[in-house]
Amino acid sequence: MIMTTPKKSFLFLLAITTFMVIALPPARAQSTGVYQQMTDAQRSAFVAEQARLIARQMSGRDYQFTPAFEARIKKGVDSYARRVANNGGDRLGKGDAHFIFERGQTVAPTLIGIFKARGVSPLIGLYIPLVESEYLNIQSPNSAGALGMFQFLPQTGAHFGLTESDLLDVPKSADAAARYIADSVKRFDDDSMKEALALLAYNRGAGNVEKDLANFVSEKNRACSICALTEQSSKLDATFQSENVYYVPRFFAAAIVGENPKAFGLQTPPLSSL
Repeated sequence: MIMTTPKKSFLFLLAITTFMVIALPPARAQSTGVYQQMTDAQRSAFVAEQARLIARQMSGRDYQFTPAFEARIKKGVDSYARRVANNGGDRLGKGDAHFIFERGQTVAPTLIGIFKARGVSPLIGLYIPLVESEYLNIQSPNSAGALGMFQFLPQTGAHFGLTESDLLDVPKSADAAARYIADSVKRFDDDSMKEALALLAYNRGAGNVEKDLANFVSEKNRACSICALTEQSSKLDATFQSENVYYVPRFFAAAIVGENPKAFGLQTPPLSSL
């Protein structure tokens, strides 16, 4: 038996411990996901980059978002991020985001196919129903009477040939939504933000959006007309201020999370890849 002094024993143990620390694999990121671990400045940069990428994929053009509009998108992204593994169950607007994107996987192939057939970006088809219903086919009308996954009002559905029961038929309501968006994109064809305006029209009505543009968008702020309307919301009506102002930023927030699920601790694939 070889005897060692206390000092030698200490040095030997220190060497072994140092070796073990160096040899250990790096720690995995926490299950809450990369975005949740970022600084606020990093989150802002991530949102700005991803919002422009979504816009380019959706329109084939670069959108010139203002910092204020990007900040609104970030609020939406932060809201979804807080819902990842929040132990909130499957509650509309409050529950765990895992449930939302698991449902999204089941309907994504159908939505992608229908919107492509109508010449509309599949990203629009994928994320309108997330904002509207979180992919739930809601059978009880809300206070305005809206039904289904795409939350059509009966009168709007009738305009696109849907009966009230058709509003609960996901493929039929998705096709009507695709036609609605396609019509609105044509209506705003002269605007570089026509897809974003079509999204706003889905929530507000195309006639109202046309009036808003005439009243509040000029050559000075036309580069981002959706930003101009959003940032002047205090001058618009109460419905715009309480509801419509959030719609397009929330759409982009939903798309950022749905197209980058692993960055938020979600194990689902990007919905557009299905």
